[in-house]
Amino acid sequence: MGMTNQTTLTRDLVLVGGGHAHALMLRMWGMKPVQGVQVTLINPGPTAPYSGMLPGHIAGHYTRDDLEIDLVKLARFAGVRVIFGAADRIDAERKVIHVTGLGEVAYDLASLDVGLHAQVQHIPGFKAHGIGAKPLDGYADRWAAYVQQVTAGAKQGQVAVIGGGVAGCELALAMAYKLQGLGRQNCVTLIEAQTKLASAIPGADRILREEMLRLGVTVVSSVEVEAVTAAAVKLRGYSDVVSEFTVGTAGGFAHEWLAASDLPKDRDGFVQVDDRLLVSGRQDLFAVGDCAALMASPRPKAGVFAVRAAPVLYNNISAALTGGEMKAFQPQADYLKLMSLGSKDAMAAKWGRCLSMPKVKLWRWKDHIDQSFMRKFSEFPEMKLPEPAGPVALGARDAQMLCGGCGAKVAPGQLSTALAEMPPVQRRDVLQGVGDDAAVLDIGGQKQVMSVDHLRGFVMDHGLMGRIATVHALGDVWAMGAKPQSALLSVTLPRMTPALQARAMREVLDGVGDVVRGAGAEIVGGHSTMGAELTIGLTVTGLLEDDAITLAGAKAGDVLILTRPIGSGTLLAAEMQGKAVGRDVAALYEVMARPQGDAAAILQGAHAMTDVTGFGLAGHLMMMCRASGVAAEICLADVPVYAGAEALADAGQRSTIYEDNRLAAPVFGPDSAMMALLHDPQTSGGFLAAVAADEGIALVAQLRAAGHDAAVIGEVSAGEPSITLS
Repeated sequence: MGMTNQTTLTRDLVLVGGGHAHALMLRMWGMKPVQGVQVTLINPGPTAPYSGMLPGHIAGHYTRDDLEIDLVKLARFAGVRVIFGAADRIDAERKVIHVTGLGEVAYDLASLDVGLHAQVQHIPGFKAHGIGAKPLDGYADRWAAYVQQVTAGAKQGQVAVIGGGVAGCELALAMAYKLQGLGRQNCVTLIEAQTKLASAIPGADRILREEMLRLGVTVVSSVEVEAVTAAAVKLRGYSDVVSEFTVGTAGGFAHEWLAASDLPKDRDGFVQVDDRLLVSGRQDLFAVGDCAALMASPRPKAGVFAVRAAPVLYNNISAALTGGEMKAFQPQADYLKLMSLGSKDAMAAKWGRCLSMPKVKLWRWKDHIDQSFMRKFSEFPEMKLPEPAGPVALGARDAQMLCGGCGAKVAPGQLSTALAEMPPVQRRDVLQGVGDDAAVLDIGGQKQVMSVDHLRGFVMDHGLMGRIATVHALGDVWAMGAKPQSALLSVTLPRMTPALQARAMREVLDGVGDVVRGAGAEIVGGHSTMGAELTIGLTVTGLLEDDAITLAGAKAGDVLILTRPIGSGTLLAAEMQGKAVGRDVAALYEVMARPQGDAAAILQGAHAMTDVTGFGLAGHLMMMCRASGVAAEICLADVPVYAGAEALADAGQRSTIYEDNRLAAPVFGPDSAMMALLHDPQTSGGFLAAVAADEGIALVAQLRAAGHDAAVIGEVSAGEPSITLS
């Protein structure tokens, strides 16, 4: 789906958390959305782990990608915007969600699906030395790092699991299986306060103890944990359990921000909901999954109920937005429990007893169910756009989808032709006009640079888009060696009601303002309007203390430094088509939103410099070569690239103006995916600087120390303007 919206937006629906119910609900929304609704998903990261496959991942049967729902792809399919951040407060009276580091997100209707955590906070030392099995992604990250340490010989592989319920048993067996494969035997201890393991399932204790014995898991039951240290779990009246990696699975706990809210909660801090999944006493707030307490039909915390709740949630949210009729959620009384047993075996229970089937067949059954669930988020139904009414001009049906960011830029050839027809500069106070990154003006003896840039929205998080657009626009000022002074802001918002306009504009101003003020400049005015889609533009000025750094100063013998990876145009084009990996896209956004004033300061002595944007690395380097009368060589292996971009380029993914960029700046060398990325249009790209050869290594070291993925990528030589691969 694209960024345009032909329906006036009248309601803000905010989904907090990417849990199973919200993920399934968004899939349904993508197939049948309610028109006029702006949907926002708030989640700490670009993926959401599927709990059913976690033990298999811990054991090594599944990769991390296998068990993670790609929320970026899901959001693109559903036509919703994603805000990467953790909710930390809700004000149900004001109808706002506060996101750590980003501020408030307002809603007309909201839903909570944030799960729970397993940080056993009542045990002294656990917070400092233990890790809860939930949230799942945090535990999976810590486990992966620990496995690497064991593999390298830095750790011995001593693990303790607190809690012998279903989750504790599955994870103890999974970790034992993984460590056994690394040559570590009898190194996992399972600690349970009760006599039996998985006591909620009659008959499970015997089977589980047999599996524990087979995989060398020591079971310590009927004991109480006294404290956790960096090296052990201390038990009351029992010997210490040596542990380098202590996992807590003993029960689930409500997130502190929800437990501390004014929402109605049960005695454990979980949000009370009625049979319609509405928070008790509210008509504008839903809650589902493990963070909710079903008051009409209490059930244990299990993902199966969240999955079953999704269709009811979709119906009731749609009803709340349209005035329709809500349904009651009636969770099943019993459900099939399939437990992993470390290796590719499983046990099953239902109707109060364990099912007698071969364990390997039960594993295949479980694997089939889990894989089928995950395919719902990797194989979306094709949603065809409506056919245009009336005749269509030749070639119009075959036109490529217009990219966002600089991929939507006017091609360099067409732009150069138009600019060549402009008359020469007549005013003496215009020291430099068209042809470089910014104009240079003489204002009463003070040199001022001025530039303008705007971007078509490619991410509908208005604050993030504002930050990226501002960093992108200020790149021209920084590249000239100037210090930012002022910014005029131009914003086009999609058609929406005045209330939604105010919310969107506040988010934009927060994002733009953070970057502008952080650069030492001020927003001094602007203009706003409504249109088909979000666009953000800035006219920026900066002050020069010395002469401007231009394109014309590169010298033979200089080395070329690039301060940021390339490939943003390819990633953004692929994301619009649902082909990019969400984790790669989120990492790209994080880099693009980072200001580059510190990098510009480090490169203040450059002979020539430019920011790499719409014409691609090759295009901007060719402009430098022509302005300086030199040639350049690039070492492709040294050019930094955004994660995922090369693979997409190798698969044939191209941004809209790629071909025009390639023709405008030919590069001599063998064709490859990396060669294609040299012509990829960049948004909020890095600086390309020509510096003295003896300074290159030291400058790159300074840039890397400041957090920039910088590299020396080539050198300048005498000759006709050209680019070759060394």
